[in-house]
Amino acid sequence: MTVSQGRPVGIFGLGIMGSAIAPNLIAAGFNVSGYDVRPEACTSLESAGGRAVSSLAALATEAPTLLCFLPDGKALASIAGELTRIASPLTIIECSTLSIEDKEHARGALAASGHTLLDCPLSGTGAQARNRDLVVLGSGDQAAFERCRPVFDGFARVVKYVGPFGNGMKLKLIANLLVAVHNCAAAEAMVLARKAGLDPRLVHETLREGAGGSRMWDIRGPLMIERRYTPATMKIDVFQKDLGLIEEFARALGSPTPLLDASAALYDAAEAQGLGPQDSAAVCAVLEKKAGL
Repeated sequence: MTVSQGRPVGIFGLGIMGSAIAPNLIAAGFNVSGYDVRPEACTSLESAGGRAVSSLAALATEAPTLLCFLPDGKALASIAGELTRIASPLTIIECSTLSIEDKEHARGALAASGHTLLDCPLSGTGAQARNRDLVVLGSGDQAAFERCRPVFDGFARVVKYVGPFGNGMKLKLIANLLVAVHNCAAAEAMVLARKAGLDPRLVHETLREGAGGSRMWDIRGPLMIERRYTPATMKIDVFQKDLGLIEEFARALGSPTPLLDASAALYDAAEAQGLGPQDSAAVCAVLEKKAGL
């Protein structure tokens, strides 16, 4: 049966992405239930018109289609283990940035219990999620993906089916490589503009219209101008996990990543300077310090 407006959808994990996506699904007409270990996250969901439940099992009972936003592979293995005890068939849309191996392992365990796991990472920040400016990189069983397309349309700007299970994560890692490098390039340009005595706002507005513009320049440029790195749309210490996944993926394929390697040093420096909980745009602060600003 195709998931449609008015049908129940569950969200496991109401962090930066889950909490931003839930209100858009509610606005699109879905009955949204959610679970998170943090009481304040559940309260926010209910304030937006959703329903908070007390456990993953309760969430699976409320909604046969689940969106998952998880911190690591151990969390995925844990919830997969719990969901194998649910008798009714579920479609689990895994949106996290995790290793392909962890997702494959979970897919096998869930399939043995009659459930379908889709690998559907999202390209975009928490701020973009609030504005429905996300790209879904969907992979796995195509029929199941198409049944869930109305759900994706409820919170994303672009929905792409990219092939067999795991292709979504491959594309996500490549997308995050570009994000990592472009973010550092934006910070480097912003610091150079300040050192040159230019008005950062003028520089940002002027260059975004030319060949040097990028989504990172558009999204993180204003944060760098204002030196405002909280609340974070992507925390540096969380992004470090993503960088490690990209490095492992590229190394296994024998693909060189000189620009990623140079960028990773800036994220390492930011974390060493205590900027881990701040937005990844804070690499600009690292370069400003080096520049004596």
